[in-house]
Amino acid sequence: MTPQQQLADLFVALAGSSQDGALDVPGTLAVLACGSPSLLGTTASSVVYDPGGGEGPQASGSDPDVTDLEREALSWREGPAHSPHRTDAHLAAPTPLDSPAARRRWPRYAPAALALGHTHVVALPLRVPTRTLGALVLFSDQGGVPTPAAMALGRSLADFTAVTLQRAREAEDDRMLAGQLERALTSRVIIEQAKGVLATRRSLTMEEAFEVLRSHARSHRRLLHDVAREVVEGHADPALTDPSV
Repeated sequence: MTPQQQLADLFVALAGSSQDGALDVPGTLAVLACGSPSLLGTTASSVVYDPGGGEGPQASGSDPDVTDLEREALSWREGPAHSPHRTDAHLAAPTPLDSPAARRRWPRYAPAALALGHTHVVALPLRVPTRTLGALVLFSDQGGVPTPAAMALGRSLADFTAVTLQRAREAEDDRMLAGQLERALTSRVIIEQAKGVLATRRSLTMEEAFEVLRSHARSHRRLLHDVAREVVEGHADPALTDPSV
């Protein structure tokens, strides 16, 4: 398979990992992590996704050992993935993991990565216009440090993945909001119907009917919507619907 075909296949796989707005974060991370090494000429790669907002970080690697390393690093708060938005010189290019700076900055991460046979690491941020969502981490050995062209391609892959995840998240949020609005509207309609039933049966105004409905729900520690539904469906507490009771 040609590099061009590999690249096309990877972009297609990334685009298809969140179809119809259905967010599949683990699947998307795995596609990028597993597809990057052969395309970018690295020994391994990982992806760390940490969008914040109460959502826990996730990590995936091109092999089980790298996956375990990045997941441990999440608790250590170590490794280049935790500061991909910075402009530190050692993050702008592949960094030797056995350098004093790397060992000082990542006292657990650097030795663990070296033990897996990786000598250099670099993080490419997963960026959207307003923030950084994580990083694509590229591991290499002495003979496989990414070229400038590979780094540029990696940045494109990271940016594309970030946009894919962000758009899927926004679509999911839109669906949730639409569902909440629909439920709220349905509940409102049922309450209005129940007010009409009570107003007719008890010769009340609509405002008085609502107060009776709300008072009954409160005194019985029940949801207003549930009491209203029972009124509409004809099996509510007779004390509520029949003024003679």
